[in-house]
Amino acid sequence: MITTFLKLPRAKKQLIVLVVDSFLVILSVFLSFSLRLGQFYSPTIDIFFTIIFSPLIAVPIFSFFGLYKSVFRFIGLNSITRVFNASVAYSFIWGIAAYLLSDYGIPRSVVVINLILIFFTITSTRLFARFILLDERSSNERINVLVYGAGSAGRQLVNALEFSDKYKTHGFIDDNKDLVGNLIGGKKVFSLELIEKIISTLNITEILIAIPSATIETRNKIFESLSHLGIRIKALPGVSEIADGKVNYFDLKDISIEDLLGRDLILPKDDLLKKDIENKVVMITGAGGSIGSELSRQILSLGAEKIILYEHNESALYMINKELNNPKVFPIIGSITDIDRLKNVCSKFKIETIYHSAAYKHVPMVESNIYSGVYNNIFGTLNCVEVAINFNVKSFILISTDKAVRPTNIMGATKRISELILQSKAVSNKKTKFSMVRFGNVLNSSGSVIPLFKEQIKKGGPVTVTHKDITRYFMTIPEAVELVIQAGAIAKSGEVCILDMGKPVNIYQLAEKMIRLSGFFPRGNQKKDGIEVQVTGLRPGEKLFEELLIGARSLKTEHEMIFKEKENPIDWSLLKKELDELRKALKNNDINLIKKNIQRIVPDYTPEKEIFDSTLQ
Repeated sequence: MITTFLKLPRAKKQLIVLVVDSFLVILSVFLSFSLRLGQFYSPTIDIFFTIIFSPLIAVPIFSFFGLYKSVFRFIGLNSITRVFNASVAYSFIWGIAAYLLSDYGIPRSVVVINLILIFFTITSTRLFARFILLDERSSNERINVLVYGAGSAGRQLVNALEFSDKYKTHGFIDDNKDLVGNLIGGKKVFSLELIEKIISTLNITEILIAIPSATIETRNKIFESLSHLGIRIKALPGVSEIADGKVNYFDLKDISIEDLLGRDLILPKDDLLKKDIENKVVMITGAGGSIGSELSRQILSLGAEKIILYEHNESALYMINKELNNPKVFPIIGSITDIDRLKNVCSKFKIETIYHSAAYKHVPMVESNIYSGVYNNIFGTLNCVEVAINFNVKSFILISTDKAVRPTNIMGATKRISELILQSKAVSNKKTKFSMVRFGNVLNSSGSVIPLFKEQIKKGGPVTVTHKDITRYFMTIPEAVELVIQAGAIAKSGEVCILDMGKPVNIYQLAEKMIRLSGFFPRGNQKKDGIEVQVTGLRPGEKLFEELLIGARSLKTEHEMIFKEKENPIDWSLLKKELDELRKALKNNDINLIKKNIQRIVPDYTPEKEIFDSTLQ
């Protein structure tokens, strides 16, 4: 019956409520007289009509006060206040009408009693309806949840969930022993120590973490304390992401690996952010990539005069240009290997700052496409550097990688040679400031392992890891780019800046954590819904551990997350000679000579396996 009522059009529901209210209004008047007289009241004809037609006064007033616009499931203090105001207005007007229409008038106490009764009956019916409807939802497979955190956000979340069709809250979890066992808003606070028993008893299928102020370290501890349960975990975002500090259950999201790998916010230095950007013409090479596109977003927000998006991938360029949609932004299709195109762009726009992000970065792809990797990454960078010098670009910032440190793959070696080119040119050229920023993996980039793991988990596994002991540094893309911009402002010409990447992450453990985040268990745990983590062996050119320093130590800068490394540059005449030899080896498709040339330029380059390119001899 209730389900049938809920399916009715809103107009029919309102009509039913109006009829019920009319009956209650009539009943309340009869009861008012009866209570006043202390016996059942039999009205005279004039009072009878006053009673019968009382809904003609009540309904318009109730409607004016919005009583028929309220949704019963969401009735709260505001709704009850409206009922009270409507009851006062109705009782007052009805009392005047009844006094004028009756032959002998009516006792004033009847008006007061009528006010009390009408407020009580109208409020009671709505609260009863709310209870019935909430109970109906409970039987319609709402998700049984516990809220982790009995603080302000947790209490707000529980209140918000009362109006949810999706969740049924059974209580709080909190590690504050003073709260455990108490009731907050009618919900019991449980101890984390009893969590398994509580989940089993109450059939809990989700835990909602409501601690927006929690640090990354705290989030990780909470997750570790819950991850063995095999149930879904959701969380409210950080305080800064919740509008006006008001918690809504729509803010809830699945807790992601990014939430656990990211770091606590460190406020950027505004003067460093704007130094190379504000009121300047800025070009980003590789503007459609993971780093390039985020650079484009942040540079636009920092007040650049013009932003040149230089990208050879048409689709990627289209997407970032469409997203930015700003007259200051100029999308340019072009390759960094096309020096004439670069000259044309720098000449036309009078570029002042270049962020050089364009490169082939996927280690296995570059390892099997050596010609393209070397030609694009090394000689494309050389083109950009020479054009920057020729057109008096003030600042040139190279986006480098931790794989450039003692490289074991072609990609890392090409990025190291790119660094050497900038360092060497910085010595002989004083007009352009050349700097490099070196950092590790960024979360959810096109080459990151995390999107791959997500896709593999979605398919039910296996999740593939190349080695049980392999580790990597991780940083969110926005954080990395924000630091890159500040590092470029800090660095002097020829200097390498290194970003503090935090602690290295074990990739095998990362895979297991992501499986648990998805509500499954890594296979071998003897529990249901297992997903296998499969070790496949290191790929060509892949290192077990990544490094950020060429030398033994780094130097502090004015930013706590940015360090410098002092390196001795190669004389340009010597480096140029080696690059000319490398160019000849490329032209002759001689893979062995390419390898020898790279090893001469980068003595630390130690390929772990024989390099291979099916297009070369």
